[in-house]
Formats: sequence, C-alpha cells, structure tokens
Amino acid sequence: MGSTHKPKLPAPLSFAVVLAALYVLGTGVARAPDAGSAAPDAEVACLAPVEALEAAAEPLDAGQRALVEFVSRRFRIAREATAEIVGTAYTAAARTGLDPLLVLAVISIESRFNPLAESVMGAKGLMQIIPKFHRAKLAEHGGEEAVLDPGSNIHVGARILQEYIRRTGTLQAGLQYYNGASWDESAQYAQKVMAERVRLEAALRAGQRRAAVHPAAADPA
Repeated sequence: MGSTHKPKLPAPLSFAVVLAALYVLGTGVARAPDAGSAAPDAEVACLAPVEALEAAAEPLDAGQRALVEFVSRRFRIAREATAEIVGTAYTAAARTGLDPLLVLAVISIESRFNPLAESVMGAKGLMQIIPKFHRAKLAEHGGEEAVLDPGSNIHVGARILQEYIRRTGTLQAGLQYYNGASWDESAQYAQKVMAERVRLEAALRAGQRRAAVHPAAADPA
C-alpha cells in the first residue's frame, strides 16, 4: 500500500483495464449474491480455454450489432467494448445452454456493463461474482484475479447461473439464488432481469427488421 513501486498487472486484469478505459461513464455499486446463500463450487470438469472459444466466435449478426448500439448508447460505453461483451455473452450462453439475452440482462442489472464494478459484499466484475465461492471455476481461467477479466467473468458467471437454475428447478428461482435473494417470495430481482431481457430483445428484433428491409445497409463493410 505505501510503496511507490507499480506492480505488473496480470494478463486478465490488463485486459479488464483496457475495457475499463473504454467504459466512458462509471456506474454505481452493483448488488451481489448473498454470502450466506451462495454455495462453494463442487468439482467441475475442465473446459476449453476462453481464448479458443472467442477466436472461433462468429461475427456479430445484424440483431447482435443492434444490441451493441443499444447497450453502447444506454450505458455510455464505447462500441468496441460493448461488442466484446455481447460476443462473449453469446459464446458463453451457447456453451452453457442459456439464453444469451438472459446473460446480457444479468450483466445489465448486476454491473451496468462496468467490468470493474465491485460491491460491498465482494462481488466483482460484469456478472458480480464473489471469488471465494467460485475458486474452482476461476482457477480454470488463471485464478481469482480472472474475475476482473470480462471474458472470464462472463463465462464463469454463465456457468454459475446455469447451475443455479438446474439446482433450483426454475429460471425464476435460479435468478433469485444467483442474486442471493432466494428468500424473496416476490422475486423482485428475477422480475428486473426479465424486464431487462424484454428491452434487449426489442433492440435485437428492431435490428433484425432493419436488416430484412435494408440488407445492404446492415451488411458491415
């Protein structure tokens, strides 16, 4: 703390800093899963590296590009950073069998697309992961510092959400458990996420309709 020596950032954190530099407007503290209700990881099988998955990712289609524009304007984030997040969310969703718009909706509610968001409970990154509860998953991405790498955070967060949905038996209950609010019978967190998903889907569909009417304009140069 008192030293003037500036340590070298780990590779994942370096990428997070780059994205944070593109993040134009800082956001408030995001809500975090309740430390009392989040369970530690069980043993998990090793999966393909995030870098390999993202290298094979398909270019964004017209609907996804519309999502990028919508999120970029709404949260005042540079398009390049937004495109990285949207593309990774689609890859992570395909890998876990989740709806990509659901993953993006959780990111929106949890961190407002701020890759360096941190809560008072210690939840970090885009999907507000508490490292001490998910060490096994983070270890597959290089360790606990990977929680601030946007790509790793999304992939780990999507796996956590998928496991909670499977464990609880419903999407609503899984979302509530993810937020550490399984006790809330009104399911306010799940309702907020699903309302956000509706907004994201509207932007996606609008982009697809524009592309259908003006295909040449929708085709990137």
